[in-house]
Amino acid sequence: MEHQDGDGTRQPPRRRGQGELEARVLAALGEETGPVTAGRVQERIGGGIAYTTVMTILTRLQVKGAVVRERSGRSFRWTAVADEAGLAALRMRKVLDGGADRQAVLTSFVTALSPSDELLLRELLAKASGEPGGRGAPGEGED
Repeated sequence: MEHQDGDGTRQPPRRRGQGELEARVLAALGEETGPVTAGRVQERIGGGIAYTTVMTILTRLQVKGAVVRERSGRSFRWTAVADEAGLAALRMRKVLDGGADRQAVLTSFVTALSPSDELLLRELLAKASGEPGGRGAPGEGED
């Protein structure tokens, strides 16, 4: 299936990245008030995504711990247990846990942070450890 660009040239359809589809599926699940079927997720995300693709993404998210499923008759109902930020954190932990040298992975990550991200990380670590100087969550208590 091809489409035409604004200049009239034919281009193959743009492939969505796995992360983009995962984020869309998680967002669709997050908008629901309870467990839903894969068919409902497919309706919510739209865009002509095949049912089998939705099932594949849901299964991958389950393996990552971002969604849970419960049996409902002959199918399943799905619920998000992590949002997009939670999924990114799961990915980061997986990379960290998979590294042969945990300290080298963390050092490389921290040294690549922008000054504002480094400050935010310091504040979050201080808050998590109960140290003075942890201002609370970013934006909390600021007027």
